[in-house]
Amino acid sequence: MERPKLILAGGNGFLGRHLAQYFTQLGYQVVVLARGAAASGAVRWNGRTLGAWATELEGATALINLAGKSVDCRYTAANRSAIVRSRTDSTRVLGEAVAACRNPPAVWLNSSTSTIYQHTEGSQPANTEVAGLIGRNFSEMVAQRWEAEFWLAAAPRTRRVALRTAIVLGADGGALPVMARLAKFGLGTPQGSGQQWVSWLHIQDFCRAVEFLLDTPGLEGAVNLCALQPLPNQEFNALLDRYYQPKWHLPQPRWLLEIGAFVLRTETELILKSRKVAPQRLLQAGFRFIFPSCEQALADLLPQLP
Repeated sequence: MERPKLILAGGNGFLGRHLAQYFTQLGYQVVVLARGAAASGAVRWNGRTLGAWATELEGATALINLAGKSVDCRYTAANRSAIVRSRTDSTRVLGEAVAACRNPPAVWLNSSTSTIYQHTEGSQPANTEVAGLIGRNFSEMVAQRWEAEFWLAAAPRTRRVALRTAIVLGADGGALPVMARLAKFGLGTPQGSGQQWVSWLHIQDFCRAVEFLLDTPGLEGAVNLCALQPLPNQEFNALLDRYYQPKWHLPQPRWLLEIGAFVLRTETELILKSRKVAPQRLLQAGFRFIFPSCEQALADLLPQLP
């Protein structure tokens, strides 16, 4: 029996590695599209123009696009342009490849981000796919342009889902190893006011949610990929602090974070924006989380860190 084929565009990062391993174990033939020096077994593409890689989509069961320049950088004019283009160009050219298929992928999951919703403070309700408030700053506009390009694709025979993904927590990549390292040195303290909401998702639940979306024909459109319980930044950092129990604690006021972000060539928005998001559509469709609370997720992941 022929194995189902999964195309994973931009699949050589943290999320892509986990998805490739997860779906390979499920019996899929996973084809990774990678820029530059392709990883072992990957197919080379540039994320902008059609090429020989496009034939891989013919007859595929599913297409997942994770391509996009990291936002962990200074928002210079050049970086802003690269952030937008890396997302819209890759989505556009995948749409062209899907449109050219005689037997296109049955489903296409395209990355987006929970950052699409506006800064949500205090007791304001969490943003859902139906009632969420879309923001208007740079990062939020990037997400809107990304999704707009996705819906413009001529793919009438392919079910499409935009993955509005929150911060994914894992022991071997993403944000958690960096946050844990800071907490070891006394920076498990509130960042800025500490009141900004953190929406998150365990890497295992991320992979399971992607599988669930592929296997649920009635789900299309935007879907929030996040856990049940967002929590304030100060509570998230308190969980890290409780685990590492450093000998001292250093305050992190906003002015100090701005200096640190400048030195590290990044932006404070990554930690100061309040992301309060709810996975309404996943829950309504029957998805169940293994790690519904951040305390459970960190209890599983932190012992795995070096």
